[in-house]
Amino acid sequence: MTELLFRLDAYLNDVTGIVTEHTAEGGVVLNRSIFYPTGGGQPGDSGRIDWSGGSMDVATTVKGQGDAIVLVPAAPQALPAVGTTIRQHLNWLRRHRLMRMHTALHLLSVVIPLPVSGGSIGAERSRLDFDMPDAPKDPAAIEGALMRLVDADLPVSEDWITDAQLDADPGLVKTMSVAPPRGAGRVRLVQIGKTAPYVDRQPCGGTHVARTGEIGRLRVGKIEKKGRQNRRVYLHLDD
Repeated sequence: MTELLFRLDAYLNDVTGIVTEHTAEGGVVLNRSIFYPTGGGQPGDSGRIDWSGGSMDVATTVKGQGDAIVLVPAAPQALPAVGTTIRQHLNWLRRHRLMRMHTALHLLSVVIPLPVSGGSIGAERSRLDFDMPDAPKDPAAIEGALMRLVDADLPVSEDWITDAQLDADPGLVKTMSVAPPRGAGRVRLVQIGKTAPYVDRQPCGGTHVARTGEIGRLRVGKIEKKGRQNRRVYLHLDD
């Protein structure tokens, strides 16, 4: 089991850990991780780990068996032995952009209040797919509404509810294609806004910025037709 430090504090970037195992594919598992694994539309983190006498560039991070998180080396190499204490360093510029983008997509789901049928988060460009038969008539209005939420500098926080509470309030789930992260008997909610009723409140296991003002300038890109009922809306970070 890997302790999910990225969930306790998404801003951690220089933390020790202990190697607990090697995977058959050549990955490294730690007892605790600031590296987020691919999931929920958010790509896995990259970066580096250092130890006495060696270092390893981390190309990406994935989920392993059970609750293990696997750091995938950028190239085959000698791995730190099980029991070795290492220091973890994120590619922080990339991670922070992914955090900004992820929070921005939550805001997009507020500005376009339709069911979400898919999505993908990138450091430069991200997207949500909506159950939207007709294209928006005014993309500039979408961008303006997004920037008003960004400029409001709203706090982003989390809460936890039980699986049963989520089942009793299915409207919390906006994504049709990605199931909320379950399995531990409780579900993490990401909330945007100062107090209830929040601007947004939905299940999410990803990493987010602390305030919407941290997102920066957003630009709505292409809006593509993806099937009879779907429209794909792209978002770009302009800085």
